[in-house]
Amino acid sequence: MSAKTKIVRSERSLRGNIWEFRKAGETIAFVPTMGALHQGHMSLVTLAKKKADRVVVSIYVNPTQFAPGEDFDAYPRTEKPDVAMLKKEGVDLIYIPKPESMYDVHHATKIRVGGVAEGLETDHRPTFFDGVALVVTKLLNRVAPDIAIFGEKDYQQLATIRRLVEDLDMPIKIVGAKIARDEHGLALSSRNKYFDEEGLSIARRLNEIMRYCALQMSKGENVDLATDRAAKALLAAGFSSVDYVEVRSPNSLTVLEGGILNGPARLLVAAHCRGVRLIDNFPVRALKASQYAINAAKL
Repeated sequence: MSAKTKIVRSERSLRGNIWEFRKAGETIAFVPTMGALHQGHMSLVTLAKKKADRVVVSIYVNPTQFAPGEDFDAYPRTEKPDVAMLKKEGVDLIYIPKPESMYDVHHATKIRVGGVAEGLETDHRPTFFDGVALVVTKLLNRVAPDIAIFGEKDYQQLATIRRLVEDLDMPIKIVGAKIARDEHGLALSSRNKYFDEEGLSIARRLNEIMRYCALQMSKGENVDLATDRAAKALLAAGFSSVDYVEVRSPNSLTVLEGGILNGPARLLVAAHCRGVRLIDNFPVRALKASQYAINAAKL
């Protein structure tokens, strides 16, 4: 384990350590998390270490992004093993804010992002990105990093944070990290811990169905037909319900017109399996005929 890793819980201690980094002329990369860490989080830390001199990781389960009835109380809190993992990775600073320091009794400010934050997730979790935008703004203000790393698994969230940072003139580069997956292609998530073996086998079909849908659209199949078939395939595979299977432009997340791909796009999926809501996404682009067999072989 790294002997240099520090754990701070107060904003004053956080800012003091950040000041020491700045005084030494060092750059800072920040990885915000809600804990329950896994190798997907560690891949963000690895990328952060490549991008800056110092790495700061926060652990905070943010209540404002959970709607009534969602799993805020049940969300896994595993501080001791989380800290051990981060120390092993050589993180410089772990920030674990006290809950009351984030939202005191007088807190009255909200932040709402439009555009990329509208539709998809907010059709099913209307206040989710309001909570994300608020906590991310607070954490970025406190850490004041040069770079912040977010995973591409939460693709709409990544787009929302990029929009937020640009619109509020924050001098921070937002970097998206590739999705970390298990050996079967399932995107790593803290909520995967909820699955039994049977549920896990069903959940792993998501990546297979998603990639097949992307390939068919890349070959020129109508987007609506391909996504409708994918949604039906998920239900047939054992998913209890499907919130969306949609194709959007990769940056603005606007709905594509015309029905047939003529440029890069992003396939986004959200579905429920054994009481666990899974989200995933995959890049899509139109292929030449000579590329079909190559891409099919990778599925």
